[in-house]
Amino acid sequence: MSSLHLRFAIASDLHIALPQTIRRLPQRLHLVEFSISAFEAALAHLAMLDLDFLLLPGDLTQDGEPDNHRWLQERLQLLPFPVYVVPGNHDVLSPVPTECSIGASEFPDYYRNCGYRDAKCLYYTQLLAPGLRLVALNSNQFTADGRQLGRIDAEQLSWLQDVLAASGQEQVLAMVHHNVLEHLPGQAKHPLGRRYMVDNAAELLEILHTAGVQLIFTGHLHVQDIAHNRQLYEITTGSLVSYPHPYRVLELESDRGGELKLTIQSFRVEQIPECANLTEFSREWLGDHSYPFMHKLVQCADLELSETETEAIARDLRYFWADISAGDAVFDFQHFPLPVRQYFSTFGALDASGKPMRIDNQMQLALQARTGCNPV
Repeated sequence: MSSLHLRFAIASDLHIALPQTIRRLPQRLHLVEFSISAFEAALAHLAMLDLDFLLLPGDLTQDGEPDNHRWLQERLQLLPFPVYVVPGNHDVLSPVPTECSIGASEFPDYYRNCGYRDAKCLYYTQLLAPGLRLVALNSNQFTADGRQLGRIDAEQLSWLQDVLAASGQEQVLAMVHHNVLEHLPGQAKHPLGRRYMVDNAAELLEILHTAGVQLIFTGHLHVQDIAHNRQLYEITTGSLVSYPHPYRVLELESDRGGELKLTIQSFRVEQIPECANLTEFSREWLGDHSYPFMHKLVQCADLELSETETEAIARDLRYFWADISAGDAVFDFQHFPLPVRQYFSTFGALDASGKPMRIDNQMQLALQARTGCNPV
């Protein structure tokens, strides 16, 4: 494999919403009112960096509105670098179009300049550079009664195996909206966390591990986090419309022997025309709106608390989700009862010995040369 030296960016969960499409929902935790300004601020920075490409792992729009998809695909065509996208659960709310949103079947046609060449297929592969391949997956599936769920269907898994087998020694970047690895304690089984994951993650992981894939990029959870399982790293990126409004810039370098180094830097949109101090405003907004979610989180923890105790702890967790979203958080609620304190400390970025492990925002990963599909 020839040497690589590429710079690319990731921005996730844009939730683009033109003013006439914005719906005022009191329970909403993110700031779609600022979606276009936040995206433009990130793009202004990225335009100065001589990028090779940009990845957008889903939730491109507020709720799949045709006007929002149309605005975004037109804006992406003006960028000086290629862009590759996958659909998120907010982009395709049903298999077919509705009065207010596009159908899953229409998504590839909107983004035919962003990786999609087959208007009938919601997943694709793209050679990014000699020796580097992108595999873009669709994790949005629908039950017979129209219920949406995160899953990679059997036909797509078979396609994925074929693509990986044919890719030889190419390094592979996988991208999908839903999480594949856990980014929160017990996420795969947690009543609040499991809906953010691919429900057949084990099957997908087996295929990725067997093929020697080491990098997967996701969104959906609106947090900055890097998780790993054996040699596979999943880099999930927070939302541009949620605190702390992050995006990432990555550099991938290899020598002629195929050994790779991935350097990850994270940035934040800190101000926009509508809000000079976006960071502070957004953190307070999330704190103001997070109580119902925190109350459910405390209840789900099964800590044998009274309702009065649950309410008090939920109020004390005002900034908890903001700190989770920012990544690299460490929690030590000294005034909580010991079982409660111990439970919430598990959400922190700690290593096996309990020491802080700051890896979610700035990180360098050493990757191995890929030799193709190997037995696990």
